[in-house]
Amino acid sequence: MTIAVANLPALPPTTHYGLPNICGWEAEISTVVNHSDPIWLPYTALRLEHITSGFACALHMHQPTIPAGWDGALISNLQYMFEHPGEGDNHNAGVFAWCYGRMGEFIPELVGNGCQPRIMLDYSGNLLWGLVQMGREDVLGNLRRITCDPHYHPYVEWLGTMWSHAVVPSTPIPDLKLHIQAWQQYFAALFGYEALRRVKGFSPPEMHLPNHPDTLYEYLKALKECGYRWLLVQEHSVERLDGSSLMQDQKYIPNTLVARNSHGETVRMTVLIKTQGSDTKLVAQMQPYHEAKGRRRQEIGGVSVPCCVTQIADGENGGVMMNEFPRDFHPVWYQIRDGHSSGTVGLNGTEYLELIEAAGVNPADYPEIQAVQQHKIWQQVDPQDAMPEKVQEAIAQIQATDPQFHMDGASWTNDLSWVAGYENVLEPMNQLSAAFHQKYDPLVQQDPGITRQPDYQQALLYNLLLQTSCFRYWGQGTWTDHAREIFRRGQGVLGG
Repeated sequence: MTIAVANLPALPPTTHYGLPNICGWEAEISTVVNHSDPIWLPYTALRLEHITSGFACALHMHQPTIPAGWDGALISNLQYMFEHPGEGDNHNAGVFAWCYGRMGEFIPELVGNGCQPRIMLDYSGNLLWGLVQMGREDVLGNLRRITCDPHYHPYVEWLGTMWSHAVVPSTPIPDLKLHIQAWQQYFAALFGYEALRRVKGFSPPEMHLPNHPDTLYEYLKALKECGYRWLLVQEHSVERLDGSSLMQDQKYIPNTLVARNSHGETVRMTVLIKTQGSDTKLVAQMQPYHEAKGRRRQEIGGVSVPCCVTQIADGENGGVMMNEFPRDFHPVWYQIRDGHSSGTVGLNGTEYLELIEAAGVNPADYPEIQAVQQHKIWQQVDPQDAMPEKVQEAIAQIQATDPQFHMDGASWTNDLSWVAGYENVLEPMNQLSAAFHQKYDPLVQQDPGITRQPDYQQALLYNLLLQTSCFRYWGQGTWTDHAREIFRRGQGVLGG
């Protein structure tokens, strides 16, 4: 444990004012997360030379915060489900709650039986706050067990995400880093600084990757400034630098995502590729394991390494995750334990990267990729001679002549636009964000301590909550009504 971590005061999940503890300790959190220490090498029992192929599975968990409690209080949608069991699929609330904590049962059981399980966990800040609000210490205790007990460090990796499940391409750029930092601080409040030090991979809500040059650049820049080493991306949200699709073998090794902005500046970040679509059966039925068994080692820069099949799915949604995942998750680890996996093992993302780089792989040898459709821009604008006016002109010209071209980004739900048809949510979202930054950016610059004040914390909360993807994903009606109410309250806090 570093001196910086040891000397920091513990953070409570809830402030004195009843707000989630999502801001005020940005400088301290930065000292915790910005390090290059190995995370997995001190713990892993895996040896690269004995591995033919690997697979990595992640579970994404989320419940939005909605103004639907008693007297309009902000509550978790999970709480609303419990309180209104007759609506829709709300009868599944109890099963959902079990899903949120069940890895705290599965992992100790498997480890106790001599297995080497692996799982990556991605929980939105909304969900974690909701579990605290509901007093679900049964769920939180399970998560705390596999997160904080060193005995389970080799098996469970947490992935960072946006605190309020905001899809990045339509999130105001100044708020990207606020979401990232808010999640980090809240995670530290729940599980401690030492647990936060080990969070080095990032899982974007809806697997959404921005493709506008400036948005992607600021996104990766914020991730790197917040200490992240790698990002999970969907295979069809990226392309090779010449605009072609990724080669088949390329999907199963790390790649380098290159982001150039309209000023010609470049930032790079390691990414792992999630293959195929959003079908939860892929994880529920442990498809990554079965696919990995048919794959072999390949070379990166002359170094032989195992490939890694990477998948993520909702951890609770649908019958396959409720019923088939518990059935199919366990047998895989017993097969591996008993030597029936043909050299295929489970890995976590950071573990995989550390193992292959310790074996001599140079990250400079990872294939370079970019966000989908960007090649059309850079065919018209020389990146070495880029200026905002040239880039914007190129985008306008392509949009006028190419009906397939867009700057909305790409996600695992490519049939769904997060922009078209939601002006009644996006316009207030941008308006509230602009009002927040107009009021507070000069004040924070003068005195960073203002982020610990309740008026700032409340304004930030409403700003981030309004950007939750659910207010668009679920269509017009009740969910957009929730967004309008959050906007109204945010305006009130900001004096609008």
